[in-house]
Amino acid sequence: MKTLLFFILISLISGQTLDRENRLFWDGGNWKRINKLAENEVQAYRIKAAYLNGVLDGRLYFYLKSWTQQQSFSDSLYGERIDYLTPREMIPNIDKFYTDPTNTYVPVISAVFIANMFGEQVSQVIIDNFIVETKFWINRLILDMEEEGMSNLLKDKQEKHSFRNK
Repeated sequence: MKTLLFFILISLISGQTLDRENRLFWDGGNWKRINKLAENEVQAYRIKAAYLNGVLDGRLYFYLKSWTQQQSFSDSLYGERIDYLTPREMIPNIDKFYTDPTNTYVPVISAVFIANMFGEQVSQVIIDNFIVETKFWINRLILDMEEEGMSNLLKDKQEKHSFRNK
């Protein structure tokens, strides 16, 4: 009986969460919210570092998974280096990036690329172009989600990029 109530409670909570949060990416709002939710700066740093390490681990996992299917595609998709900086170096750069309110809706993964570009001392013109292009595609994606619905958009993307179809 307790197990059934537990599952019902979890279902209700997750249903409400999904209704409120219709996003694909963690963005600057989520990143800045960590500072408000954490009890102190050390805890905020640990949460951000854990997130970044998870992103890097997940990226490596999917690189290796796709590499077993199509090596050239995998290499082209994951060819960009995003681990030039350590999390200790990356976190302040991402924090600084999100101080600009116009960058708030940029996904954190894009901010990781941008932080690494700054670390590698890439030209400011190239970084600015990357930021503009990122804002363009995220805006386009949000509009597509609103027009087509997220489930249809994700289904179409999955069918388009499925390894099984090739």
